[in-house]
Amino acid sequence: MKYALVTGGSRGIGRAVCIRLASAGYYVIVNYVSNTAAAEETLAAIRQNGGDGELLRFDVADTAQTNSALESWQKAHEGEYISVLVNNAGVRSDNLLLWMEPQDWHKVLSTTLDGFYNVSRPLLKPMLLAKWGRIINIASLSGLKGLPGQTNYSAAKGGLIAATKALAQEVARKKVTVNAVAPGFVHTDMVEGLDEAELKKTIPAARFGEPEEVAALVAFLASEEASYINGECISINGALY
Repeated sequence: MKYALVTGGSRGIGRAVCIRLASAGYYVIVNYVSNTAAAEETLAAIRQNGGDGELLRFDVADTAQTNSALESWQKAHEGEYISVLVNNAGVRSDNLLLWMEPQDWHKVLSTTLDGFYNVSRPLLKPMLLAKWGRIINIASLSGLKGLPGQTNYSAAKGGLIAATKALAQEVARKKVTVNAVAPGFVHTDMVEGLDEAELKKTIPAARFGEPEEVAALVAFLASEEASYINGECISINGALY
């Protein structure tokens, strides 16, 4: 059986990725931190589409909690390993830096960057031993060009892109790929509060993206066909640069 773990898999892009990977034959481990009802909806959608999976609750920003959850999973699945990891968990807490409180800075960076470290590190060794693995990091347009009011989010996603490029060079020889996907504006609760009508005017494609479009790209990067794509950050933003 092939296993995939999607962090922050209960809603939005994470949910779409879970469903798409399940349709590609993966048993999907849906990580979430608090919204049990939403996570159960994701798992139900996976099963309605003919796939299967399970829920795994832990906060990616908490090293001890993450280690405990992943160790427990591994003990319950002797001889098997998670071959695809999608680091999707992220939070926004927008404000101009002048008025940004310390907790808003640290929470955003910790979820993305500490989360990347906490989850990727324990899953790397089994991938390297098996000589096959995929790590796909969900970055953002913010991490490429920076967006005002999102200094924290831009810093977190920019750091994630840099980490992607570095790690790819460390593990490529063992047939493990590490890539990032950088969505622009996509219809999820992460864009709540933004003026969609005005923002559409700045997007050459004149629309927001859909979570399923991002999930299709993630599924390709997880496939055997993408084995020579490594250390890349692929934008999916309707030509908004």
